[in-house]
Order: sequence, then structure tokens, then C-alpha cells
Amino acid sequence: MPKSKRQKLVSLTKVSKKTRQHKGAQISELQTNVEKWRYCWLFEVGNMRNAHLKTVRKLWRDSARLFFGRGALMAKALGTTPEEEHRPGLAPLARQIKGQVGLLFTNTEPQEVIEWFKDFHQADFARSGNRATRTVVLPSGPVMQHHSNPPEPFPHNEEPQLRKLGLTTVMRKGVPTLENPHKLCEKGKALTAEQAQLLKLIGEKMVEFRVGLNARWDSTTGEVEEVTDPGVKLDLDEQVESAGEGPGEDE
Repeated sequence: MPKSKRQKLVSLTKVSKKTRQHKGAQISELQTNVEKWRYCWLFEVGNMRNAHLKTVRKLWRDSARLFFGRGALMAKALGTTPEEEHRPGLAPLARQIKGQVGLLFTNTEPQEVIEWFKDFHQADFARSGNRATRTVVLPSGPVMQHHSNPPEPFPHNEEPQLRKLGLTTVMRKGVPTLENPHKLCEKGKALTAEQAQLLKLIGEKMVEFRVGLNARWDSTTGEVEEVTDPGVKLDLDEQVESAGEGPGEDE
């Protein structure tokens, strides 16, 4: 029977599984960086956003090497027992690799690293489950978008979406309008998916992408030191929300 000449759909989203050789290469690369740099930092991310993590990579490209991927693979590369550790003293650091954490290799002095990450934070939109950092009340009148400067009203074709997300809007001269003030969210309360989407649409950013430093291994001493500076420690809400987005690829 002749083969069918009909068009066939080919999925472009299929990703091949990581092979044993690929994982072995990643472990080798991690161990090479253990040999190359003086310090290895264990960090975690609050309010994870891949775009902001890429910014961190770019800014540290010339003076550090950053890994953020599968924790089990990173722990295996470092070694979780004194018998398995790749360099003396790494096991205590490797045993802390749990959840969405990463490794930063650098020769930059510790205080300079701490001060840099203290200052680095990027505002972003909240997601469902985040707690509102302030109460937002939309006033009566046209529903405004704050992405632009000055703010502009929503176009008429977005009115159905606004109503679907919980706003009781009416059309006034082709503009989605609120006849009464609408409390969008209340400070301290967890956001619903609809509230988070509305905050994004109007341009209200409520969370910050931050990198928290947990511990540091020094190759010259073989010791692991816990980071105690509160300026680079994440609070519980940030740690929980960071689980909402998967880790980016190692670079």
C-alpha cells in the first residue's frame, strides 16, 4: 500500500531527555569550576523570574560562574560526604542544596559579593498566592493602565476581559469605566489568580526578584561559613513564591 502524502503535524516542542553523558558533562563542568575559583556560594532566589536571573548572569559574566539547575546533580558534583566531596570541606555545603538553589563561583571578596546582592533587586508583578504588599483601590471612572506615562484608559476591546476578572465595568464613550470604586486587593492577604492578573494589566508591581546568599565555601581553608547578614537573607514568603517557576538552564 502506498505511503500517505497527507500533511502530518510535527511537534516542535518535544525536548529530548538529558542523557547520562550530558549529566556527566555537567558534573565535570561544575567540578572544573570548583578547581578554578576560590569561593563557592550557595544562593536561593525569591520571586523567581528567569529574565532577572539572566540579568544576574550577564552582570557577573566576567568575574564569576553561575549554576542554577537540578539540585541533585549539583550536590553530586560537590559530594555530600567526606569520602565523596570533590574538594575538602564541600560536603556541608552540598548537603544544603535543597529546593530552588544555585551555586556562584567567584574570586571576588565576600564582602563585595554581599554588598552587591544587597543592592540588586528587580520589581515584578505578583502571582497567585503572593500576599499583597499594599491595598489597591481602583477609583470610579475610566479604568487606567499605568504602564504608560501618563496613564491611559483601557481600550474598548479589553472590557470583556476586565469584567471576566471581576470588575463591574460599563462603557462610557467607548472606554471601560467603573461607576463605583473597586477594592482590587487588601494588604497582607493572598492574591487570587484574577487579582494577580488585574494587577498586571493595570501595571502594579508588588514583588521583588532577589537573590539570597546562604553559605560560602572557601577553597583556601576548606571551610563553609553561613551567611548571617539579614540584608541578603530571604523571608519565608519569598522562598515559598520562588517555587512557582522552574529553574533556568545552567550557563
